Amino acid sequence: MKNLLFLLADQFRFDALGAENPLVQTPHLDALAEAGARFTRAYTPLPVCAPARQALYTGRHPDSFGAYWNYGFFPTPPISPEGAWPRALKAMGYSCGFIGKWNVSPVDGPEAFGYDTVVSAAQYSDGGAQYTGGWLGCESPVPLEQAKTHWLADRAIEFIGAQRGPWHLFVDIGMPHLPCRPSAPFSRMYDPAAIPEWPGWNDTFENKPFAHEQQAWNWNLEAMPWAEMAGQVARYYGMVSQIDDAIGRILRHVDLRDTLVVFTSDHGDMCGNHRMLDKHCTLYQDIVRVPLILAGPGVEAQVNDNLVSNCLDLPVTLASLLGFAPPEGAHGQSLFGPARKTITSSGNGQQFGMFNSRMITDGHLKYVWNLTDIDELYDLDADQGECHNLIRERYDSPALKALRADLYADLKAHGDPFIRHGWLDGQLLGERKHKPWRESQ
Repeated sequence: MKNLLFLLADQFRFDALGAENPLVQTPHLDALAEAGARFTRAYTPLPVCAPARQALYTGRHPDSFGAYWNYGFFPTPPISPEGAWPRALKAMGYSCGFIGKWNVSPVDGPEAFGYDTVVSAAQYSDGGAQYTGGWLGCESPVPLEQAKTHWLADRAIEFIGAQRGPWHLFVDIGMPHLPCRPSAPFSRMYDPAAIPEWPGWNDTFENKPFAHEQQAWNWNLEAMPWAEMAGQVARYYGMVSQIDDAIGRILRHVDLRDTLVVFTSDHGDMCGNHRMLDKHCTLYQDIVRVPLILAGPGVEAQVNDNLVSNCLDLPVTLASLLGFAPPEGAHGQSLFGPARKTITSSGNGQQFGMFNSRMITDGHLKYVWNLTDIDELYDLDADQGECHNLIRERYDSPALKALRADLYADLKAHGDPFIRHGWLDGQLLGERKHKPWRESQ
């Protein structure tokens, strides 16, 4: 029987891997990717912490069971532990351990989901360290050996070393979620002066939804110079490299001949692009695209460019590789199955208000349906910063009409609440979307 090590980061951008971005140093994750499958176009179904994790454990889209926000805001129904795939592994005789941040249910802990050994991130102590910088972060005064990243790694190594039969360990790292506070030497690894501006840093927000520019104001970033934001990006990259170092420690105790290793993230991080931090109220590539690596027995080394959904496809894929039944009603497919034509992601805002959006992309064009504001259309090949909304120029194009139809079909298939009653169908399937630019002509 194969072991399973699942490594989940929090707000880890798709382009924060060295394999994607030579500016970033992630040698251990790069080596893992070389040994296995790296998925270059993986998307989260919903870029918010708790809904993404709930999807990961159930295989079902968060829209289908009302997980729109983190459960600390509008109440999100707690998911049932019944049918969660770790319970299937436990029934097969696996010793199951969970270490780190639990953000799956406000009602049931990891034990209800099949984990016998649980080490909560709340057990970690930084010794009362004092931090500065607010949400923009700072250098941590905590020595690297005592940092949370390496404390989690030590707990993981202890679990692995104690096993005598098949095991599954889930390590929810909880970082590089802001504020980023890397310890030395990672806090000084990246020179802010050497970090180029994000391609969307100078977005004018022309022809964009109101909520986008308002986010920059919510974060008090509308007038920040790049030199100041570059310091935050340097800390983010430093935190990424520190996580990689901790993961490297764990991987030294793992044999890929008998252990399947997964690395992914719940979602990305705006990290200053479009003058925004965190996530909320947008569906830019910065937050919907995620890293995804799978390595170990049964996984052929490859760089896979298919459009995949990490949280929805992993439960189905793990079921196939480890020999258990996939979660009932799962919405995903095998990561190694037929290539999708398109992929979707949902957004409902967060913290700064509810702003419902649904996104679809074929990897080249990207359409965002904003239910109560102007829609968005981006040419991802020509406009990687997603600064130029093409919705006016291409509103009647066959390509956009096809994306709208495909988006409607996918939302219908996974039970999106805004498609269930037919009230908004005309926005996607007809000409019932308000077009103010035509009225002004």
